[in-house]
Amino acid sequence: MKIYTRTGDAGETSLFDGTRVSKADARVDAYGEVDEVNACLGLARASRPDPDIDEPLLQIQRDLFALGARLADPAIRIAARVTKAAVSDADVARLEALIDRFEAELPPLTRFILAGGAPAGAALHLARTVCRRAERRIVSLEPPADALIVRYVNRLSDLLFVLARVVNRRAGVPEIEW
Repeated sequence: MKIYTRTGDAGETSLFDGTRVSKADARVDAYGEVDEVNACLGLARASRPDPDIDEPLLQIQRDLFALGARLADPAIRIAARVTKAAVSDADVARLEALIDRFEAELPPLTRFILAGGAPAGAALHLARTVCRRAERRIVSLEPPADALIVRYVNRLSDLLFVLARVVNRRAGVPEIEW
């Protein structure tokens, strides 16, 4: 199978249900943003964070493929049948448990902090901002995206902020307050 298909040469792509849409379609933009979050997480993982951070990031990358599949399937024809495209309340609860676990390592915030720090911390801050942009794209969809997807992405951006702080703290990089 070749990587190029030529089917997008006119600026269109197919959703999972076969519908042809512009590559500028809001739904394509939304799952493209989710893909960008996934790439940012790959960058963070390439910086070799501690295993207790890397393992959840790997699972989140898998979750993001499922979210992208659900966003590319507005009629919910494929995602309902493909178990690896499933996202559930348990996945949101998993993110919340990770936030609680890692936040326990951190001093409380009293001010805004500047993004940056160690390479993995900076990559996680980048992933957080891209995740927030993805969330804005997802909530703007008509018809609306599944509320579960919105909850997952909202929680993920919170987790990425906490993880960036944890990575930087473990690396001995102080937070710079604004």
